[in-house]
This record gives sequence, C-alpha cells and structure tokens, in this order.
Amino acid sequence: MSRSPRKSAGDWPLRWDLLLRYRLIEIIALWEGRLTTNHLMRAFGIGRQQASKDINLYLKQYAPGNLVYDRSLKGYRPGPGFTPRFTLGAADEYLQMVRTREDLAGSFEQLAVRELNIEMLPVPNRGLRPEVLRPLIQACRERRRLEIEYVSLAHPEPEPRVIHPHTVVFSGYRWHVRGWCEKNREYRDFVLSRIGDGARLLTPASRDARQDRAWQTVITVRVAPDPRLDPAQQTLIAADYGMTNGELALPTRAALVGYLLQWLRLEQTPNRPPEAQQIVLMNRDECRPWLIGDN
Repeated sequence: MSRSPRKSAGDWPLRWDLLLRYRLIEIIALWEGRLTTNHLMRAFGIGRQQASKDINLYLKQYAPGNLVYDRSLKGYRPGPGFTPRFTLGAADEYLQMVRTREDLAGSFEQLAVRELNIEMLPVPNRGLRPEVLRPLIQACRERRRLEIEYVSLAHPEPEPRVIHPHTVVFSGYRWHVRGWCEKNREYRDFVLSRIGDGARLLTPASRDARQDRAWQTVITVRVAPDPRLDPAQQTLIAADYGMTNGELALPTRAALVGYLLQWLRLEQTPNRPPEAQQIVLMNRDECRPWLIGDN
C-alpha cells in the first residue's frame, strides 16, 4: 500500500490529537471492516457530533474515497481504492491497538474498551521498574557513564558495574540495555530486571553505539520452511510467515540476532519433529558468531 510522503515536524498541519484520531479511523476501517462514530467516541471521550466531523474532515481533506458508508453495516467500510494516509497499513499497528485496549481494560475495569471477540495472551512484566529505567534513559540520552549494581546467574550477589549505555532494547521477552562494560572491557547486554535501584550518573561516556561493532553490523537472517515437510506443507508454512519464493529475509543488528532466533525458536540446531519445527535457519554459519549459547 502506498503512503503519503513524510513531512517534517514544522510542516505537519495536524495537531497530535487529530493525528491519533485519523490513525484510529484507518486502523479500524482497514482491519475490522466497519468504522462507526462510537469507535472515536469511546477512544477519545468525544461526542458524536465531533466524531462525525472528524470522519468527514478525514474524507474531505486527506483521503477522499477511502471510506464508504454502508447502510447494512450502519457504519463505514474501506473503499475499493483504500490507501493509508496516516498509517502503514501493517497488521502490527492493529495488534498494538488491541494490546493497548487490553492493557487499559486490565487497569481500568470500568472502561468499556475491550472488544468482545478479541483476546491476547498477557506478556510477563519481567520486573521493569521506573527507578531503573529513568537513569538508563538519561545516561543514553546524555552519553554518560552509569554506575549500577548488577546480579547475574554467575554472580547472584549484587556487584558494582560501570557501564556506558547506548540503547534500551525489548527483545520480545524481556528488556535489556546495551552498553560498554568497564569491568569486562566489551559491549554487553544487561537485563533491566537484574539492575538494582539507585544507579548513579557519572562523567561523560567515552564509548557509544558507534564503536559497538555488533550493533553496527547488520545480518540478514534467512528463514525457510523445514525441508522435512512435504511440498504442500512447506507452501502452507511459507504463507503463514509471508515468505517470498519460499524464504523470509529479516535484516537484524548482529547484537540482536540471538534474541530474534530465540523468539523464532531457532537459537539451537533443531531436533524436533518437522511439524513442530516448521521453519529452519538457512544461514546458521553466518549467524553463528552472534548466537546465544551456540558458540
């Protein structure tokens, strides 16, 4: 799907609240197939007149023809030439919206935001605390050294570390910060739930992401259906993963390759039945230096 050119912050004509409303209009219409004023009213706490005005303005000024009113649906459906103007048209945008609904429903039971026919598994919190994240973000932003207390499986008792953090990462399972470790004299990942409260900002850092070779190196992880499956099964798996010509290419920072393969359950040489394995890593030798627990 095509998309309108990006504009700089100074050129953008919309207020932030309007941008969020137009994004919701596109996401709901595209992925649920029916948009009503109730969607905007519930999400933003506005009246029906304002919600109707937002939809009409969206159609008139930004996306003529994107929505068609359907009397049988009592709402709008995507027009035949629907082209996203404020979104990418990607499924992840819809899933993120659903996750936000679930989070709000869990925190504020009186809010009627949960959809009746959508359910998502909860992701464990993994012990992320604001007292830990705040100084890390500040150290990354200001390029400062940071003194922390850290525990690990090898050293379960807290020990002081001085790190030069450059990026906070969510791997799909847990949060960690990437940075130079003065003790080990190398770039490492530090799990946020294992960092104690009371981190102390120090002098300016001498190392950042630019010297982190594993961070600057990009590896294209290549995945394909398990060749032990029959051709019909391989075709099915390729469709499940959106593969092109029987292959999925995932450009990834080398420092994150191991986490991606963990998420795909490909971090170790597969020994499961093909029906359970489903996919295989095609370029393991290229990825091997960056795998977790596979060196």
